[in-house]
Formats: sequence, C-alpha cells, structure tokens
Amino acid sequence: MNTAHTRLRKLTLCALFTALTAVCSQVAVPMPWGVPVNLALLAVYLAGALLGPVWGAASQGVYLLLALFGVPVLAELSGGPAAVLGLTGGYVIGYLLAALLTGALAGHSAAFARLCAAMAAGCLGCYALGTAWFMAVSGTGLWRSLALCVLPYLPGDAVKIALAALAVRRLRRALPRL
Repeated sequence: MNTAHTRLRKLTLCALFTALTAVCSQVAVPMPWGVPVNLALLAVYLAGALLGPVWGAASQGVYLLLALFGVPVLAELSGGPAAVLGLTGGYVIGYLLAALLTGALAGHSAAFARLCAAMAAGCLGCYALGTAWFMAVSGTGLWRSLALCVLPYLPGDAVKIALAALAVRRLRRALPRL
C-alpha cells in the first residue's frame, strides 16, 4: 500500500471515529448534577485501540474542536465554548487522553485482558482530568466530586470497556493493519 493511500485511509478512519463519538454522545441520560451518562467513551476506546495513540487522539481532537466551534456534537446536541469549558469540559478534553492511553497501552494486541486494561487506564485518565476540572469549576471537594462524577458511572464504564474490547477483537480480524 502506498504512502498516500495509507495516509488517506488514516484520515478517513479518523473522521469516522470523530463522527462515531458525536453519535455516541447523543445516546445520553442527563443527571441532576450536570454530568450525563453517555456512550461517548465507547467510541473513544474504539478509536484509541483501533487507530493507535496518535490517530485515536487526533479523532478526539477533531471532535473537541468541532465542539469548541459550536457544532452540536456534545451530549444533548450542545456545543460551543461555554459547553466545552463548563462543568463537564474536563471529561470531554479527557477523551484525548483516554484515546492516547488506550492506543498506547493496547498496542496491536487482541488479548481481551490487555485491551480491557488499556481502556481502563484511558478511563482513569479521563476521570482524573474531568474530575479535577469539575472540582475547579464547581468548587466541589474531592470526595463529593468523586461521588457525583465517578462512582455512579463505574458500572456503566465497565460494560462499555468490555463491549469495546470485544468489538476491537472482532474488528481487528476484519480490518487490515493501519
């Protein structure tokens, strides 16, 4: 495969994972404290594991830029600087870190346990950045922020990680290496 074709393929997949993240963000359940439950991290894990750290993070960078410029790609069809810089902004920015960590730690492995561990590390990075941001913006302490923004989401994130790892195993067989 020539270099131009490979680059075009990577750009196309990057765009597809940006779009997948936008679609998955719309499958959301609002919570009273402002941090919705959605499927965006499922797409982020897939992007990192399938595209690798650079292109996976790039897909999330494009998603973040679209949101910043007002394209309604965030949960509940929101977008713009106010949405990105609000209470949940750190989690959205954390998608970059999650894709980067997932891609770096998953490598080219198809081992379920390694994929799950890589995605859990990505989730941890996203949670760390998002929770620190939430604390700074809301003035809420660490334990209260963890109770509001992390603990209720852990079971759902465990399911998303398992589903994403299974999907990656199947997709890696179907897609030739980038």
